[in-house]
Amino acid sequence: MQPEPIRSISVVIPVFQEEANLAALCEQLWPVLGSLMLDIEVIFVDDGSTDGSFHLLREIADTRSGVRVISFRRNVGQTAAMQAGIDAASHEAIVPLDADLQNDPADIPRLLDKLNQGWDVVSGWRKQRSDAAVRRNFLSRVANHMISKVTGVVLHDYGCSLKAYRSSVVKGVRLYGEMHRFLPLYAAMQGAKVTEILVRHQPRNAGESKYGLNRIVKVSLDLLVVVFLERYLTRPVYVFGTVGLCGLALSMLTFVMMMVLKFGFDTNFSRTPLPELTTLLAGLGVQSLLLGVLSELLMRTYFESQGRRPYEIRETLVSRVRIIGRGPATSSGD
Repeated sequence: MQPEPIRSISVVIPVFQEEANLAALCEQLWPVLGSLMLDIEVIFVDDGSTDGSFHLLREIADTRSGVRVISFRRNVGQTAAMQAGIDAASHEAIVPLDADLQNDPADIPRLLDKLNQGWDVVSGWRKQRSDAAVRRNFLSRVANHMISKVTGVVLHDYGCSLKAYRSSVVKGVRLYGEMHRFLPLYAAMQGAKVTEILVRHQPRNAGESKYGLNRIVKVSLDLLVVVFLERYLTRPVYVFGTVGLCGLALSMLTFVMMMVLKFGFDTNFSRTPLPELTTLLAGLGVQSLLLGVLSELLMRTYFESQGRRPYEIRETLVSRVRIIGRGPATSSGD
């Protein structure tokens, strides 16, 4: 069944030290939004900027309709800014957009057209990037390949902020660390249909990039957490229990080897590391098993205290056929 066409959108724009780009961004963005003939709100999230960004945002809110500005007391990162924008969004579709003008607002209608074709998430793919060849492009390709391989949700450009989401698939998500780039994966975990389209990418003409090589470590660690949540959120004992049982099995193996060496070859315990290794593996096994049990208790407490269920209902159908009579239905034969 074809979904209802998108009738309203919320554009979410995180802002940090972008005083030099905001005026030009508005000049490019508003004509595009005006051409859509939809209910539109634009939510700027000032992530603790110390330049004149907030003052410009105040002027924008005073002179343009449908604008909301959220200002943080201090800089807490793009993920938190994205979360604040999603929480504040009130329309059917959410379109995040960078404030540095490297995303082209003219691509927004194409993202929405793809949503209207029945997709829940449409991710931008910056195939021709205007960034440093090694420091940004090469490392980004490696990261995207790794994320796609590990998670099974294949996208060429997880790092592209320009995406379009149906609000229903991201409204319940809670983002931490650098996890805004994994939003399509979170949506896919809830059964959302994810696709991508090519989008334009423009060189930065003003301001400074906020991305550094340290993000590689952060993204790698966040990926580990996301994969754990995707596969083992409701059964963490499978992870810790497997490690624990392997540790105990290896402990038994080293113990048998130690006994064979002692009584078969008359080898003194002190001449091998087997006693210490046996003790270490046994301790690891027992601790992992206990940690698995504690994790199970924590997850059950989490779900029950939040009133959550480990499933997401897409749709419920109720039969409209009226039952006539009391007897069971019978099929007529020849």
